[in-house]
Amino acid sequence: MERTLAIETVKAVGKEVKLQGWVNTRRDHGKIMFLDLRDRSGIVQLVSTKDLADARAEDVIEVVGLVKERPASMVNPKIETGTVEVEIKSIAIISKARELPFPIDTDGYDINEEIRMKYRYLDIRRSRMTRNLRVRSKVTTFIRNYLTVLDFVEVETPMLTKTTPEGARDFIVPSRLQKGKFYALPQSPQQYKQLLMVAGLERYFQIVRCFRDEDPRKDRAYGEFTQLDMEMSFVTQNDILSLIELMFTKLVGEIFPEKHISQSPWPRIPHKEAMATYGTDKPDIRKDKNDPNELAFSWTIDFPLFTEQSEEDFYHGSGAAKFAPSHHMFTSPHPDDIGLLDTDPMKVRGLQHDLVLNGYEVGGGSIRIHEREVQEKVFDLIGFSEKQKSQFEHMLTAFTYGVPPHGGIAPGIDRLVMSILGEPTIREVMAFPASSSGQTSVMDAPSDATPEQLKELGITVISKKKL
Repeated sequence: MERTLAIETVKAVGKEVKLQGWVNTRRDHGKIMFLDLRDRSGIVQLVSTKDLADARAEDVIEVVGLVKERPASMVNPKIETGTVEVEIKSIAIISKARELPFPIDTDGYDINEEIRMKYRYLDIRRSRMTRNLRVRSKVTTFIRNYLTVLDFVEVETPMLTKTTPEGARDFIVPSRLQKGKFYALPQSPQQYKQLLMVAGLERYFQIVRCFRDEDPRKDRAYGEFTQLDMEMSFVTQNDILSLIELMFTKLVGEIFPEKHISQSPWPRIPHKEAMATYGTDKPDIRKDKNDPNELAFSWTIDFPLFTEQSEEDFYHGSGAAKFAPSHHMFTSPHPDDIGLLDTDPMKVRGLQHDLVLNGYEVGGGSIRIHEREVQEKVFDLIGFSEKQKSQFEHMLTAFTYGVPPHGGIAPGIDRLVMSILGEPTIREVMAFPASSSGQTSVMDAPSDATPEQLKELGITVISKKKL
């Protein structure tokens, strides 16, 4: 007999079925006992007049039984299978469950995060977490299908790449084959996607993992995150903004029909206006902040190309310069402001765009520099030494072989889903995030390497006591 899912029982009245899943709840009513069986499709009620004392919550069971319509007085409108129940003919316990370290029939917000991360595989059993991961999957599937129809090509870029001074600290990976040298995990595929435009691909995307050694916060996970990475050739800033607006509007309508987008078209707010009006470049422009279903998208544009450098700018040059890129060093200056690069760089606007949703930045992008001379000028303004410039020689060389104007954007999948669902932290929409202390879920990384591993890599660890 093939397995029947819980949701399929509503169309199997009068038939014998085999169900497999977890005991969600157990209720004793004298001579009658009820079990709720949970599987990936939902919950269905099981009923028996026999003693099922061995079946406890979270045990994995297999049941063969007869599907019957419930009496009208027993119908449960709160679940999709509420019109039926399964009369147990036989039951087998496939796997017993120990007592859980915390309840999973609550939303889980009040449970210590470290405990939730330690037993994340149990935490995911709660209905809210299961829903979040399923919704996330629907979002990425929708995006992939939507862009493929528009002739975008999905390309996987390397996970082992070169360390370059960009926007955050790198995670570095030692090379065994070339001792003393290191790879870096990519902070983004930024350089690779621009090189794909040089290659003539014209329309690229991937749903990609990115790695940054940044302190966590509620809208930023530690270490790694997922973004929709996109790049297009022969486009204007308006082309990029319009494509994203159309795609996400359709996405919300299909996956989140209960939500409503409060303004259309989405407002495009110059950076200076956003700061003057809202005091932030990530304004929350919802009309009713108490409405959990209101989604207020907006664009922040016309950012200054440069800000003043600080010690927090990990991409700042080692030369005598006071400028740092407000987005990244590949953002194109506004064509009307090119002349100001030589006279007043702080007044130069960048062709940068940030996507904001309910007060969260959920994506950022720009039109890119595609001329070697302009790129070298920006490197000079941020104080790059010749050694630092040499780390980007591959880009500068590529820019001598015929480069189309190009631009893109990279919405964060984690933050987008978090914002739409109204979750309080980004970790609520990730399967196995690191905790706020930087400890990975379940597997407790980082951990010590063995002496043999360190020797093979040519690495000596200096203990904290010697520092």
